[in-house]
Amino acid sequence: MTDNEVPTLAEWAGGTEALERLTEVFYRQVLKDDLIGPLFAGMDPHHPKYVAMWLAEVFRGPERYSTERGGYSHMVGQHLGKAITEPQRRRWVSLLMDAADEAELPDDPEFRSAFLAYIEWGTRLALHNSQPGATPPPKAPMPHWGWGEAPPYQP
Repeated sequence: MTDNEVPTLAEWAGGTEALERLTEVFYRQVLKDDLIGPLFAGMDPHHPKYVAMWLAEVFRGPERYSTERGGYSHMVGQHLGKAITEPQRRRWVSLLMDAADEAELPDDPEFRSAFLAYIEWGTRLALHNSQPGATPPPKAPMPHWGWGEAPPYQP
């Protein structure tokens, strides 16, 4: 990468390894949580790795979630009929942000702002798609997230 190139969010986060660290920390907390733990009862032991693959691809890293897991359609299907509540969505966001600290993801304002923006967007979409009678589009492009208005500060 040259001095003029802006890294992807996946690169800035530390790559797939850092995102796997994040999701391992996160799901350990989720399974102990009274509010959202029940949503993940019987969770596939590979689930944290799959979510890390998703995040890596969304943040413009390797496209493994699309090639190995079915992309956006598969992710949407994971939420259908779950009837996620707003308090559950908020807890998910809160635990994930705490996990980002514990997993030592970058804590600069630019990265955390972009990271939280995606998490807010994605969880609100998941909440909507999880409601009874929701009919999300069966096919949609994989979302890709970038820096938004504030690229990373590089002195």
